[in-house]
Amino acid sequence: MMLQKMASIDAQMRLLVPKRVSDDDKLIEYDALLLDRFLDILEELHGKELKDTVQDLYELSGLYSKTDGHGDVEKLRQLAEMLNNLDPGVNIVVASSFSHMLNLGNLAEEVQIALRRRVSNAKKGDIGDENSALTESDMEETLHRLVKQLKKSPEEIFEALKDQTVDLVLTAHPTQAVRRSLLQKHSRIRNCLSQMYQKDITADEKKELDEALQREIQAAFRTDEIRRSQPTPQDEMRAGMSYFHETIWNGLPKFLRRVDTALKSIGVKERLPYNVKLIQFSSWMGGDRDGNPRVTPEVTRDVCLLARLMAANLYFSQIEELMFELSMWRCSDELKARVLKIESLQRKEAKHYIEFWKHIPPSEPFRVLLGDMRDKLYNTRERMRLLLQNGKSDIPIEDTYTDASQILEPLELCYRSLCETGDKPIADGSLLDFMRQVSCFGLSLVKLDIRQESDRHTDVIDAITNHLGIGSYRNWTEEQRQEWLLSELRGKRPLFGADLPTTEEIKDVLDTMKVVAELPQDCFGAYVISMATAPSDVLAVELLQRECRIKKPLRVVPLFEKLADLEAAPAALSRLFSIDWYLNRINGKQEVMIGYSDSGKDAGRLSAAWQMFKAQEDLVKVAKQYGVRLTMFHGRGGTVGRGGGPTHLAILSQPPDTINGSLRVTIQGEVIEQSFGEEHLCFRTLQRFTAATLEHGMHPPIAPKPEWRELMDAMAVASTKEYRSIVFQNPSFVEYFRAATPELEYGRMNIGSRPSKRKPSGGIESLRAIPWIFAWTQTRFHLPVWLGLGSALKQALQSDPRNIATFRRMYNQWPFFRVTIDLVEMVFAKGDPRIAALYDDLLVSDELKPLGEELRQKYNETRDLLLKITFHDEILQGNPSLKQRLRLREPYITALNVQQALVLKKMRDQGLQFCALQNSSKDQSDIPTTPKRAAELVELNPTTEFPPGLEDTLILTMKGIAAGIQNTG
Repeated sequence: MMLQKMASIDAQMRLLVPKRVSDDDKLIEYDALLLDRFLDILEELHGKELKDTVQDLYELSGLYSKTDGHGDVEKLRQLAEMLNNLDPGVNIVVASSFSHMLNLGNLAEEVQIALRRRVSNAKKGDIGDENSALTESDMEETLHRLVKQLKKSPEEIFEALKDQTVDLVLTAHPTQAVRRSLLQKHSRIRNCLSQMYQKDITADEKKELDEALQREIQAAFRTDEIRRSQPTPQDEMRAGMSYFHETIWNGLPKFLRRVDTALKSIGVKERLPYNVKLIQFSSWMGGDRDGNPRVTPEVTRDVCLLARLMAANLYFSQIEELMFELSMWRCSDELKARVLKIESLQRKEAKHYIEFWKHIPPSEPFRVLLGDMRDKLYNTRERMRLLLQNGKSDIPIEDTYTDASQILEPLELCYRSLCETGDKPIADGSLLDFMRQVSCFGLSLVKLDIRQESDRHTDVIDAITNHLGIGSYRNWTEEQRQEWLLSELRGKRPLFGADLPTTEEIKDVLDTMKVVAELPQDCFGAYVISMATAPSDVLAVELLQRECRIKKPLRVVPLFEKLADLEAAPAALSRLFSIDWYLNRINGKQEVMIGYSDSGKDAGRLSAAWQMFKAQEDLVKVAKQYGVRLTMFHGRGGTVGRGGGPTHLAILSQPPDTINGSLRVTIQGEVIEQSFGEEHLCFRTLQRFTAATLEHGMHPPIAPKPEWRELMDAMAVASTKEYRSIVFQNPSFVEYFRAATPELEYGRMNIGSRPSKRKPSGGIESLRAIPWIFAWTQTRFHLPVWLGLGSALKQALQSDPRNIATFRRMYNQWPFFRVTIDLVEMVFAKGDPRIAALYDDLLVSDELKPLGEELRQKYNETRDLLLKITFHDEILQGNPSLKQRLRLREPYITALNVQQALVLKKMRDQGLQFCALQNSSKDQSDIPTTPKRAAELVELNPTTEFPPGLEDTLILTMKGIAAGIQNTG
């Protein structure tokens, strides 16, 4: 069957296709079908010659990739020669073709994963399989494992779930490289493919589905992949909120029903109360202003109103559906009284009817009550729409809903009435689902976090103290700052008025606070302070909230990011908790955010991961000392270099006692689509977070042994030393990085509203973590993930050969270490130093090439050491499914890598010519002489024009490689 589907592929290539890994493995079949259909469409649209060109490139690339990690360099050279000789028009179609084929391959993988999960559930034997925790967080399996193996009582589990909260935060800087219109087409392709292989499908149905499949593949190929303009923060917010409308809104109550079913299976008779905050949603879209000048106070206001408009729309539709469902006439006296009151108000112009209506109950009382709610929701929706359009509305606020409790109260009344009259099964249907939705989403749909850098608050306070004539706050010691801030927090005097001298930056901070004060308080969640280092950073925000008359101040969350800040975080938190005023203010609860992105960029993946592990342990100890319940907010990205990885493993590898039923975590970029793009993905995401959080709290992982800690401490020192010696101390590194990767061209992708740098000038330290990771991912070198690890492992084994046995025990017994090592191994599976060498050959000057050779040598040494401590003979030895999937993607990615390197060379050569022309009338010494300098100048001149199709080809290769690696930033 598979060979028939692969009829369009050369016989030599068939030998290179990986084998099936299990009886239920249909991935090869899915992938071949989609590839076959695409090549047919390509031939129909662009002719047989172009189709043959794409196929020849695919086959040549596949032959290069046939040997894991040891590609045939001669085949790579032939591939480069073939691509370099293509006409510009052909080049762009080739890039688009490979990018689309990778997207189709990803869809085939998703369908296969869903199939395997269904088969696994159908064949599920002993529900308490201990190994399942390592691969999936199934709710029912987790509960049975807790009962059978860990001897937890059903009552304990039920109480733990009622007290558990996972808050998923959709972030403001998406790295989703695929346009939303394409994602929708991909969803339809996925659905067609899934249905085509169902057992009960008829021949006619299969033919119709095949036609639909071809139609959707062609529509996707005909859709421009490239964003022609940079998205605004409002665009980002609309894209993020679309997931609520499409999957999350209906996915949440379905998931909570599954939790009820799982609880019932272990003997719990009650359902989870509707108002349990098991899952919550927040957002940074339109609130994250750290380094993003496009997020203004007006933007924050707009996204809050837009979210409320969307919530009102969803509620209005849901109420109308309930009105059809709750058509029964029997009701409680309490509901009857409420309905008569509504009727009397509606007929107040005909008072003589009131007595008559008291004695004749309405025939459909639920519909009367829900109809009244519908009218009020209509007004709520229209008020939000007018506020967004005009900034004002003539709809009285008393005719609208302003708080979720106003919607829940009549719904609770309906629920009680149904239960009283023997209709509890009906009450536990759509009505209960809706109550859970209102409880979760509120009137704001998501709570918006505000994020700002600590220095901006310092600027504001400094302006205030200078205006008051008491000195410069910026020059004060930490003790002086705290003393003054606390004296003002304990007092009542206003600190400034309209005469306060302000800069644009200061005005932005104060105007944002005023927006928070003006809008309903349920719009907002936390106020996150990036680059927080001291208690005064937190107290300054508390004071500014009071001065701006925020009635219900946002909880203030310090974000510790860089290695030194993480090390100092426990001491800073202890100093903060030692302040009586603050301890009374927080009411026994504190949230702390730790940043994976900047810590990894600062010290490398290994050191950052270990320091975050230790910092969490120490932060929890400090919180316990002061009687405070601490919630850790994990700022994870989509890539391993930014804390990414499988959700369940990430949670189960956290230190003991650091979650305890309360967790916040960012959901970023392409991870949003992977987590919520389809309803079944949404269900799986909610299940993973909930089950893993419950298991971590009720069955914490083991704490590392003293000798393991000692070894990790020594390794972290060695790792940081090597990482920083190259990234920050080698004077040639920045120039090499910018020459050898597409970092300078990253901004042309238009995948986010935020600038790639915090400051326009500066080196690696000013570069955001997203383009830092993105650039190395594109070249398949992944340097931020592995650099430093090899030196750490080598030193550990040289200092004591017995450490090899210690590593074996750590890998087998300690989840944190195993996850850390396994994720690096996965990155090596996606890497290819020969591809990185090609970029060097084409783009890097001769004097910088030795640095590239040195780094590739370190790459190979690190990979070999990693295999040694895991006792693996080859990369991904223990994960054949992932290995198979990567093998299928390899030919597409390799072709795009070669094409990208060639296009970058052409663009930078053009950049040299452009810069020479720009400087033709100036001192000739100013003309750039290196590709790196030319690329920098082109970056500063985004209007630079290139030969037709060159820039589009580059962007298409970037998107395609991102789809193939399944990571951007």
